[in-house]
Amino acid sequence: MLPDRVTEWGRPAVPGGRPRVVIVGGGIAGLATGCYAQMSGMDTLILEKHVLPGGYCTAWARQGYIFDYCVDWLSGTGESGDAAQVWRELGALDGKEIAHFEMFNRVMDETGRSVTFYNDPDRLERHLLDLSPADAQPIRQLCRYLRGFLDAHPYPILKPPPLKSAPEKLGTALATLPLLRLFYRTATTQMADLAQRFRDPLLRRALPNIILQDPVGFPVLPYLYGMARAHNRNAGFPEGGSLGLVRSIEERYTTLGGQLACRARVDRILVEGDRAVGVELKNGTRILADHVVSACDGNTTINGLLGGAYTSPRVNRLYREMLHDPDNLFPAAVSTYFGIDGPVMTDDPHSTTYLLPPEEGAELFGGLHSTMVVQLFNHYWDGFAPPGKSVIRCTYFSDFEVWKKLRTSDRREYWTTKRRVADFQREFLDRLYPGIDERIEVVDIATPVTAHRYTGNHNGSIFAWKPFSPADDEVTKLINKDRMRLPGLAGFSMTGQWVGMGGLIRAATTGRFVVQFICEELGLPFRPSLSPGGGRWHREKLGHLPQLDTRALRQLNSRAARGTEATAAGGSHAA
Repeated sequence: MLPDRVTEWGRPAVPGGRPRVVIVGGGIAGLATGCYAQMSGMDTLILEKHVLPGGYCTAWARQGYIFDYCVDWLSGTGESGDAAQVWRELGALDGKEIAHFEMFNRVMDETGRSVTFYNDPDRLERHLLDLSPADAQPIRQLCRYLRGFLDAHPYPILKPPPLKSAPEKLGTALATLPLLRLFYRTATTQMADLAQRFRDPLLRRALPNIILQDPVGFPVLPYLYGMARAHNRNAGFPEGGSLGLVRSIEERYTTLGGQLACRARVDRILVEGDRAVGVELKNGTRILADHVVSACDGNTTINGLLGGAYTSPRVNRLYREMLHDPDNLFPAAVSTYFGIDGPVMTDDPHSTTYLLPPEEGAELFGGLHSTMVVQLFNHYWDGFAPPGKSVIRCTYFSDFEVWKKLRTSDRREYWTTKRRVADFQREFLDRLYPGIDERIEVVDIATPVTAHRYTGNHNGSIFAWKPFSPADDEVTKLINKDRMRLPGLAGFSMTGQWVGMGGLIRAATTGRFVVQFICEELGLPFRPSLSPGGGRWHREKLGHLPQLDTRALRQLNSRAARGTEATAAGGSHAA
């Protein structure tokens, strides 16, 4: 729905006026693009198809509970570094407290034996040696690598490489030179290979799950880099979680004068003479602009909004070949939320990955591994539940196609399957915390199909392209060589994780990058500025939370097998 202020976007821009930029997609990348463009003297309009901005970075409400969908930890929550600067410019953490954890994750096997991955390398080394003295050599090597990352200055992310001057490039090279050996060794050693050097069977299976679930194909570097940042209190959990992050950036954007339209689904990008001149919405509304930025799904952009008209050998390799190889993409996930009456009385940490026996792993429909992550959300932020109550989330990596086929062929069986998954998970939780089953008030489950429907992300992928995959080099060239543009099409740029890969900070950084490229093209100075802040953040800043798909909720509720009021249903992310 378009606000009244955007009616002028249906008419050509006034010559000599502020450049107008329309942004397709209101996730973190789209919001960041809008913020930096507004700071740099442009007028922007963000078009978001959902009822609220955020894309994958979102949350929704059920019976007073808030079910957070995205953030597990956020890089850049500290006081220094480029990532922290980006968040300060976007106002993302204004007035918020940050939860920090002494350990990244715990992994427990079927026998109840567990390993805790402490972020402090000294503590981690002692703990691992207590578990398996026979593995002293690989343990000390792992912890030596982790100590090396504690003092590693993060790679600069404030300016795209093509715009760096020769002195800036030299400075980057000199800053990273002392760390080249560490980077090389940890980037060329697969975590799966390192794990096989351990004798202890738990450690061999646990190491690839340090970052909650095994992404398969990752080297050692990202594991230890994340742990080091967490130890340095630069990778915590922000108050308000995913939607709190989005709402803060949205507030920064609108304060800068940007306009946001939700429920505005773009049908195609308008092109005249090989130049993007605007977009057309599903309802036929035409919006004209000097520059169009796509901050949505890459395949949707290239083969949908542009009809496959503007490609290159690189784009074809990515979107006609590599896109269909699951090794190049982050998988999708199934997330189930349990709203619980009362506290969860336990000393368990905030996050535990459980290694399941095959017969239990088979209960996770579409599961890629026999593992499940259980997160106690009250440890992250107590505002996720009403006073005195609790939220637990169970997550596992899942295949997209089996869920899609099920929903397409038999909607009733799709709902029944979701209920079976949730029933297994609640029984699992009741074994962990006896009696908790009777206190579960609401259950909500989001499948990979849910993610695809509400975000448009290809196959429901949680992060798009997978770093360190064969696609990595090709995607990097989209910035370093193509400057986030498509060949033969002027007035158009792409941003987001399909260009920059990685987590939320990378998404935000691509917004910063694309505006710098646009400024260069238009002859405008790039003028980032720090957010002035706005006092203490509070829960009301989350605004209205969606509570969609109540029909699916009622149908699943009516078929509940337990005779309780708990349901295995769809929320705004269930379908």
